[in-house]
Amino acid sequence: MTEAQNVAAPAPPQPPAPAGARERAIVAALAGRSIVLVGMMGCGKTSAGRRLAARLGLPFVDADAEIEEAHKLTVSEIFARYGEPYFRDGERRVVARLMAEGPKVVATGGGAFMNEKTRDAIRANGLSIWLDADFDLLMRRVRRRPTRPLLQNDDPEGVMRRLLCERNPVYALADMRVQSHDAHFDVVVQALVDALADRLVAAPRRVRVELGARGYDILIGADLIGRAGREIAALKPGAACAIVTDAHVGPLYLKPLTDSLAAAGLRSAHVSVPAGEASKSYEQFARVCDAILAAKIERGDFVIALGGGVVGDLAGFAAASVRRGVGFVQIPTSLLAQVDSSVGGKTGINSALGKNLVGAFHQPSLVLADSQALTSLPAREFRAGYAEVVKYGLIDDFPFFEWLEQNRQAVFAGGPARDEAIARSCAAKAAVVARDETEQGDRALLNLGHTFGHAFERICAYDSARLVHGEGVAIGMACAFRFSAQRGLCPGQDVARVEAHLKDAGLPTRIREIAGWRADADAILEAMYQDKKVQRGALTFILARGIGRSFIARGVPGDEVRGFLVGELET
Repeated sequence: MTEAQNVAAPAPPQPPAPAGARERAIVAALAGRSIVLVGMMGCGKTSAGRRLAARLGLPFVDADAEIEEAHKLTVSEIFARYGEPYFRDGERRVVARLMAEGPKVVATGGGAFMNEKTRDAIRANGLSIWLDADFDLLMRRVRRRPTRPLLQNDDPEGVMRRLLCERNPVYALADMRVQSHDAHFDVVVQALVDALADRLVAAPRRVRVELGARGYDILIGADLIGRAGREIAALKPGAACAIVTDAHVGPLYLKPLTDSLAAAGLRSAHVSVPAGEASKSYEQFARVCDAILAAKIERGDFVIALGGGVVGDLAGFAAASVRRGVGFVQIPTSLLAQVDSSVGGKTGINSALGKNLVGAFHQPSLVLADSQALTSLPAREFRAGYAEVVKYGLIDDFPFFEWLEQNRQAVFAGGPARDEAIARSCAAKAAVVARDETEQGDRALLNLGHTFGHAFERICAYDSARLVHGEGVAIGMACAFRFSAQRGLCPGQDVARVEAHLKDAGLPTRIREIAGWRADADAILEAMYQDKKVQRGALTFILARGIGRSFIARGVPGDEVRGFLVGELET
């Protein structure tokens, strides 16, 4: 790029004030960040961006226009004279400068977001929105302006299809996605304003876990990872943080979290473990504890669990152990962790003799359930987490189960119904934890399906390719209802209703559905005798007299359980 491109552009005319209260709230919630529109050529970034800026009372900048003005050449002429690599390097520098200049609406070129350093600059000081459009709309628009340098060839449609395949997965990394339609751009701008308001203005739901002086809040909503620094600093200004994450979650959310902590004046370090149940081991526990100590975390500081249930259990046990207990913050990124393992203070690791047999009760100081993080969750993991949501309806909340029957598809689609399901699940667990923190009484009800499920997981050697925890719980809950019916406790229509709902959600309900299953009833029974609820060698199950009418059944005869399992394996 020429020297002129490193010089700040002349100050634009002062923009008008935002039109209304909603727009003012959006600008305030941006907290000095810019809105950055990304997407393919022809998606309408410039036209929509200019109108959005006017609506919000922010300056508007077109990154390509900045480059053209500095060179006194069009983008096509820059490509022709200097080549694409030269243009991309300059584009990166221009976007970095724009991000450092303060809040505005920025329209980027189609290839800008493909550069990792550009994405980092946008993430640090902006909110990115992918303006998505279908192939036909893009081609109609670009044909009106036949100067696009990447389409100056004999097959522009083929090039456009190739670019869409290459770029769409990267555009999907943007903070938000809004569809661009073949309509007046005011329609697109309204969609942008609605999306921004939903993300930035709507206050997160708050569920309180009442434990006296040790009580804490669970916040549920979008972009809570981005505001984690503010929430944690409100607890203890200036605290240091050790983040524990895994190899899958870290690349997605570690940087936004550390940026948020830094912006709030909080020092942080991190340690990453391999993804999967195998990380709940003595070896990884020791490694995490040493990393926390190396980060000079003191009793007034925090360990942050950024990940699913495995990371939460492991990080929580480390937080309970280092210096005999340091502060702990849960940022669960899986549905299962958001509605279950992140709430209530159970932490631990696995032993060769069974799951979660080594651990401690160590309550968090804060739980941030970022529902936006669930968009990156594989479908199988989301379904597995949903089993724990269903559990709360089956234990003692028949109206919630009915609500899930009516709203399951909306929960899976995301949005308000998903936040509602998470909030109701957390409230249900919070109420139980407040009554029975250390599982001396009815907290055991939360283990509905788990005596069966944990046994299945152990027999599968915690191999997630064969069975993940939520799938084991789904089969376990179906088994618990069928076992209850066999004992004459539960009506058959309730059993059928539970099975139908789990199947409708894509969850397994029978042992034979576990991949590669070969174990017999005796092997399952032996694994059950390692369950934490076993007392003086007697089995304890959570059984049901109907949906929403679960109870603790102690001293269940092993021979009766074995007979039930034999029948299960034959069907």
